[in-house]
Amino acid sequence: MNIVDAKQQAHSGWLNGLLGVIIFSGSLPATRIAVLEMDPFFLTFLRASIAGLVAVTLLKVFRQPRPHRGQILPLLIVSLGVIIGFPLLTALALRYVTAAHSIVFIGLLPLATAIFGVLRGGERPRIAFWIFSLLGSLLVAGFALWQSATLSLTGDVLMLAAVLACGLGYAEGATLTRELGGWQVIGWALVISLPAMLLAAFITRPPVLDAFSLSTWTAVGYVSLFSMLIGFIFWYKGLAAGGIAAVGQLQLLQPFLGLLLSAILLHEAISPQMMMVTLGVILCVIGSRRFAR
Repeated sequence: MNIVDAKQQAHSGWLNGLLGVIIFSGSLPATRIAVLEMDPFFLTFLRASIAGLVAVTLLKVFRQPRPHRGQILPLLIVSLGVIIGFPLLTALALRYVTAAHSIVFIGLLPLATAIFGVLRGGERPRIAFWIFSLLGSLLVAGFALWQSATLSLTGDVLMLAAVLACGLGYAEGATLTRELGGWQVIGWALVISLPAMLLAAFITRPPVLDAFSLSTWTAVGYVSLFSMLIGFIFWYKGLAAGGIAAVGQLQLLQPFLGLLLSAILLHEAISPQMMMVTLGVILCVIGSRRFAR
């Protein structure tokens, strides 16, 4: 690959990654709306079931070949990380903390994704990249610890676990995207988990489904189709094209977008400290981008 092609691939990766981040920014506010009325376990299993049924249809319509035996384990890791782990842990966390508070933790995702990108994807970013990435993560972690005294330690621990699960799922999926393609990875991961998700959704279903409000069902629709499927089409393509560690730093922008949505949709207060931390991590993503490769 020549220099021009490499630059075009990098730009494509960053553009697709940015579109994915924009879509994911609505995930936590939408989840917060849903768990106000819906059980977190049922929400997790329902959203995966809806997305899985759509994925089955897409894979069948476009006649995609089945993954071979060596790709099953990576697909299972993707399923455990981003289809079950992150949605369930964040849904549980949002019973204890606000969407605005939980969104700040998303600033830790780039570091987690970069670490798993090194472990699973074989990437080797420069030292300066790690400095900026670690600085951004420390800003987020410091803010969360400072806030935990007035909010919930349980919620913070659940969010940290969610970040680790998501980072692993992102890195594993991005590595597999180079073989299967972006939407195919999330599609097959959803299909693999679909039988278990349908059964779990049936077991945890509430007695009456029509008791939920329109806003709750709208939120369920968003996290099922956009957060669980459409966003990953752009995100995995971006990670594979631009590099897991490099494009993963775009997630530092997600708290800023998510805080705006929380203020608009949920009328949650956005403190000056939240804004300062968010602006700080944005500066870190600018610095880490320069030294990612």
